[in-house]
Amino acid sequence: MDARLNLLGNPFAGTFLKHLSSAGKVVTDSALPAVTQELVKIRASQINGCGFCTDMHTKEAAHAGENVTRLHLVAAWREATVFTEAERAALELTEQGTRIADAAGGVTDEAWATAAQHYDEPQLSALVALISLINAYNRLNVIIRQPAGDYRPGQFA
Repeated sequence: MDARLNLLGNPFAGTFLKHLSSAGKVVTDSALPAVTQELVKIRASQINGCGFCTDMHTKEAAHAGENVTRLHLVAAWREATVFTEAERAALELTEQGTRIADAAGGVTDEAWATAAQHYDEPQLSALVALISLINAYNRLNVIIRQPAGDYRPGQFA
C-alpha cells in the first residue's frame, strides 16, 4: 500500500509539515504533562481512523515507558480504572473537540469546566492546541491514505 501523496518528498508539503512540527514543539515544551499529550494524540487518532498516527503515538508512548494496559484501554477509557481524573477530563475534551461536528454546540460547558478543574490556563491552551494539531495531522494522513505499521520511535526527532 502506498500513500496517495509523498508528503516528505513534496516541497510544499515539506514546508507545511515543518510549520506543523514547529507548532507541535511548542505544545511538547508546554506544562501539559507528556503522558497526557500522548493519550490525547492516541485517542484523537483512533476516533479519526488514522492508522499512521495511532501507530506512531502508541509506539512513542510505549517507548517512553507508558504501561501497555493503559495503551490498550485508551479506546475504552470511560470503562477503564487506569486513568487519572485529569487524564479522563483531557480525553473527554479530546473526544468532543475531535467530534465537533457531531454536537450542535461543539464542546460542552461541562467538559470544559471539568478540564479547567485539572489544568490551569496555560495547560488548557496547550491541550486545545494539541487537540487541534493532532486532528490536522490525522486529516492529512487519512486523506492521503498514509500506510501504518512501520513507524519507529524517534523517527521524526
